[in-house]
Amino acid sequence: MLTLLTERPMHGYEMIQEIAERSGGFWRVSPGSVYPTLQLLADEGLIISGEESGSGKRLFSLTDAGRSAAEKQDATPPWEQLADDIDPNEVGLREAAGLLITAVTQVSQAASSEQKAQAVKALNEARQRLYLILAQSADPGDANESDGSAE
Repeated sequence: MLTLLTERPMHGYEMIQEIAERSGGFWRVSPGSVYPTLQLLADEGLIISGEESGSGKRLFSLTDAGRSAAEKQDATPPWEQLADDIDPNEVGLREAAGLLITAVTQVSQAASSEQKAQAVKALNEARQRLYLILAQSADPGDANESDGSAE
C-alpha cells in the first residue's frame, strides 16, 4: 500500500485494481484485507485519508512518516516479486483464456444460430484437446518447449 501511495493519493478500490493489474491478475486483494490494512497504517501515522472533493470518496495519501517508511521498504514492489515466481506459460494461458471468453461472448451476442452451433462444436473440441494434453505423460520440463500446437 505504501509503495502505491508513493506514486499518488488513491482510493482503496483503486489500490485493489492497481495490485491486480500490476501482478497480472495473480494477486487479487479483497476489500476485507485492504481497508483494515489502510486503517492500521492510518493508526500508525503512515497515511492520512480525506474526502475527495466532488466524489465524496476517501482518498489515502502518505504522511512524511509514511514516505520515510516506504523508502525503507524493499526496492522491488511485492507484485513484481510475485511475478518473478510465475511461470510465463501460466501468464500466457490466462491471457489466452481471457481472449477466448471475449470471443465466446461476442459469438453469443452477434452470431446466427448456425454460427453458435459451430462455436459450441469448436469449444467442445478445444476442451477435449486440453484434456488430451493433460493425459500425455511428458517430462514437466518439456512444457517450456511446446509450440502450442496439438498433435
